[in-house]
Amino acid sequence: MLGLNSRDLRLFILVAILCLAAPILLNPFPVDSAIGQSFNAGYPALMQRFVIFGLLVIGFNILFGLTGYLSFGHAAFLGVGSYAAVWMFKLLSYNVVPAIILSVIVAGLFSIVIGYIALRRSGIYFSILTLAFAQMMYSIAFSDLVGKFTGTIVTNGETGLQVYNDDPQILMGVGDSTVPHLFGAEMNASYIWKIGGWEFTFQNGYYLAALFMVAGFYLSIRIFRSPFGLMLRAVKSNQTRMSYTGINTKPYMLAAFVISGMYAGLAGGLLAAMDPLTGAERMFWTASGEIVVMAILGGVGTLIGPVLGAGIIKYLENIVSKINDGILHNWFAFMPDWLDNLLVTIIHPFIGKGWHLTLGLLFMAVVIFLPGGLVEGGQRLGRLFGRKKKPADSAADSATKPAE
Repeated sequence: MLGLNSRDLRLFILVAILCLAAPILLNPFPVDSAIGQSFNAGYPALMQRFVIFGLLVIGFNILFGLTGYLSFGHAAFLGVGSYAAVWMFKLLSYNVVPAIILSVIVAGLFSIVIGYIALRRSGIYFSILTLAFAQMMYSIAFSDLVGKFTGTIVTNGETGLQVYNDDPQILMGVGDSTVPHLFGAEMNASYIWKIGGWEFTFQNGYYLAALFMVAGFYLSIRIFRSPFGLMLRAVKSNQTRMSYTGINTKPYMLAAFVISGMYAGLAGGLLAAMDPLTGAERMFWTASGEIVVMAILGGVGTLIGPVLGAGIIKYLENIVSKINDGILHNWFAFMPDWLDNLLVTIIHPFIGKGWHLTLGLLFMAVVIFLPGGLVEGGQRLGRLFGRKKKPADSAADSATKPAE
């Protein structure tokens, strides 16, 4: 079914169900409860980031996971895609279709140029080249260097690019929506379902992004299982041996780089579709580093690992970062004052602005104990419980087996 084997099909269906049910699954606690206000993550802005960055890291994993080539400049394609999408909003209309299409095309063109040059080297030299290109593009966008030469605004420098009332928007008609929309269905429009103390929000923008993420996940499965994917794995295994056999690996590497860059451009276009404003900070080297951390945390070279890594980091960034001492004192109010204060003092460095410390410790633990990422942790647990279940089943079989 869908060209997938049974195992991949189950994984694809699982991801699709999780995306569809995310507004419910991410709001497990009553909305007015203290724990719900702290840990519920089912609000549209965060859910959009879950799936958009999941899509971004899925594309990055096609390059890094299959070929072993580590790019430190992938955020450049994210930023380029965002700028292209906002320009479509400024020139045409707020319809997201032209914006998303152009974001993918422009990111693909940039990745062809950068990949053609960077792939002349391998290893750390390739990584440094991609980082250098990304930083050059960041500097160009931040200073609006192109705009200074042409005498017009291109990236709008450090202020960022956004849509203004005097922009051409030549396809805008009277009464057309003035927010991003899909043929009239506004991205920020939502339906709220209240049941008891729970509140679930189903937003158009989230489901559009989720649809692209599910499609991108399906495409990554097909690439991983295709002859093209096997060729990329061979490059990762021993590129020198492949060259000795007369196989030119450069076209395969460039194709993987371009596909990965187009994934990033699509993610950038979706970010602009959710909020038609973009700036050079999306192209900074720390954004590229975050993509690498997401992939490693979830599991490089695995199918679902990038989705897990992106989700966990965005959860820490948006949930753990907003927990403060006041919330902690509310949690521990039933304890004696001395114990309450002690626990708050211990936990304080890991919350709020210190959420990076929590992420750092988690990342260290994964790298040291789970080199295969969180997916490896799940596989170990599966094998552990599988071994415990197998002897019990064997004992039951022995008890019911007739004596010879």
